[in-house]
Amino acid sequence: MSEDRDEAADIAFDPAGQVPPDVLPSGEVYDWYVRGLGLLEGGNPAAAVQLLGHAAAAEPHSRSVREALARAQFDAGHFSEARESFDWITRADPADDYAQFGLGLAAAKVGDYRSAVEHLALAAAMRPDITHYGVALRGARAMIARQ
Repeated sequence: MSEDRDEAADIAFDPAGQVPPDVLPSGEVYDWYVRGLGLLEGGNPAAAVQLLGHAAAAEPHSRSVREALARAQFDAGHFSEARESFDWITRADPADDYAQFGLGLAAAKVGDYRSAVEHLALAAAMRPDITHYGVALRGARAMIARQ
């Protein structure tokens, strides 16, 4: 385990899921972003949420930081928060197919299938070559049909 990973895990460990506001990870925003991506890719999305949350607070207009945060939130099971983060990205760039897809998946996870279909349909229309967009869209439509 790397030194960065140990530090991030220590920062992220809090049963309530909160980091005291006076505790900041070492380094600069870019360092937090890179370490957060490493944690996410390494299978530790909860720790990634903590680091990327600090990065997003420091750079609130960075779409790349917001996307990484949204992915970490989704993978950590924080679907409402992921939905908000993906929504922020789609408002900044409605043509971002990945953000539309993420927003649709997060909406489905919180049970808002109508919104999920809307965003998944946009993603699938923008990128018909990405088959998992269409698969997710069909799944969300099926959930509406069951209701």
